[in-house]
Amino acid sequence: MLLVYSEKRSFLLRNLLLSLDEDETLLPRRIAERFSLSPADVTSLRIVRKGIDARKKSQIRHVYTVSFDVADPEGFWRRFGGERDLELLQAALPTIFTPVESRGRIIIVGSGPAGLFAAIRLSEYGLRPILIERGRMVDDRVRDVSRFWQSGELDEESNIQFGEGGAGTFSDGKLTTRVRDPNAGYVLSRLVEFGAPEEIAWSSKPHVGSDRLREVVANIRRFLLSRGVEVRFGARLSDLRTASGRLTAVVVNDSDELPCDRLVLAPGHSARDTYAMLHERGVPLEAKPFAVGFRVEHPQELINRIQYGIPSHPRLPPADYALTYNDGASGRSAYSFCMCPGGVVVASSSESCGVVTNGMSNLARNTLWANSALVATVRLEDFPGDSPLAGVHFQRRLEQRAFTLGGGDYRAPAQSLISFLGRGRGGEIRSTYSPGVREADLAELFPAPLVTTLREGIASFEGKMRGFITAEATLVGVESRTSSPLRIPRGEDLQSVGVSGLYPCGEGGGHAGGIMSAALDGIRVADAVAAQERNGV
Repeated sequence: MLLVYSEKRSFLLRNLLLSLDEDETLLPRRIAERFSLSPADVTSLRIVRKGIDARKKSQIRHVYTVSFDVADPEGFWRRFGGERDLELLQAALPTIFTPVESRGRIIIVGSGPAGLFAAIRLSEYGLRPILIERGRMVDDRVRDVSRFWQSGELDEESNIQFGEGGAGTFSDGKLTTRVRDPNAGYVLSRLVEFGAPEEIAWSSKPHVGSDRLREVVANIRRFLLSRGVEVRFGARLSDLRTASGRLTAVVVNDSDELPCDRLVLAPGHSARDTYAMLHERGVPLEAKPFAVGFRVEHPQELINRIQYGIPSHPRLPPADYALTYNDGASGRSAYSFCMCPGGVVVASSSESCGVVTNGMSNLARNTLWANSALVATVRLEDFPGDSPLAGVHFQRRLEQRAFTLGGGDYRAPAQSLISFLGRGRGGEIRSTYSPGVREADLAELFPAPLVTTLREGIASFEGKMRGFITAEATLVGVESRTSSPLRIPRGEDLQSVGVSGLYPCGEGGGHAGGIMSAALDGIRVADAVAAQERNGV
């Protein structure tokens, strides 16, 4: 049996405060002062969570949740067990993986967070899946992406969307999620083991950064290889073989047929040819709402001033934001998404003659610019038709229109935020986007209802962040890959409702959104596969 990720704590204390000028070495003293102890009585202190309280700009504070031991735990709990914010921690039982004997071949499609964590988890059961990835290893992929940014030469199989690590490798590497899952700690601990910064385990807004993520995914590959998992790059899933409603084999690169009993399908949200193949093969698919818009860039110091009241501070990270707007009359909404402090806007196309934008930042978040997606919801009636691929076609038309507006050479169409709102000419068009931008009217990209929602949403954001609407802000289009435009339905056993042995997974399956939730879904599917292998189902 293999034991992983065990954790032992004695007490947990929330809402422990330090000013910006106070060092974390004061934390034991703060605990001692709160409970009338000697600082020497507080031992084994560990930061569990760290956040920022900036509600009062004149009194910004760090807020901690910490775990700690004391010299007399029984007596301490008798005295203070009823205190607010104090919790007694029980020793967590270790996660135990009982080896599973494989009854057939397991293949995983996609090396994004869902596919990688499915492979990690299966390997911990002693299973040896084959992991296939249409793109290239991360180092080769970085070179392909850099060449595209510099020359406009797009490789449709190795780009920001496809390749080792998935789309998240060229992002901010955010690990926040609204999903409450007991495996979240497991994901974070494994990422730290593979090279992610230790603070992701306790930061209230953990991120890895694109530069560090590349190291992490390469280390995951080495780990999988050491566990006997076969990893194949340049291997695109091109077809399925079924018999009596059950998967029997997959076809790779239109030529190589591999027997397959269980397929974990985690291709990412941009695998449009995979969606088309599944539709042609009769695998049930369903269109779902998503969101589109553009990237907005502000000077980072401006965002810092809005959020903190100061342009910078050595003990404060670059400020971020999260904004939402809902129109009660239309039922539509606009919101910020994937905000990247100290980052850049990047060209993220995966198809020729289409422009796609995204945001990226390194671990240090040290550029002079902040960017975020500003998007509006797209409803099913916005792309009418009976085909579950209608949302894919809607996205593609936007990207092709953006390509044309940008000049037809992968420059992105851009516009002053002031100008987009119709409030004048606006300021100079400045953007970190490479291979460059071309000024254009971004309202030409979207249907009128989406333009209206975006404009109304931005106007409302100014009420929440005074100074958000400024001549220094630039919009860059188009942000079209916020999530998958369809879902591959699955049953309670996590298999496709139409093909036994097929496990739709992660963002590409329409069952997750973001690195953390995709990784958690990969684990969920892997646990189901292992259980069914063990039970001979």
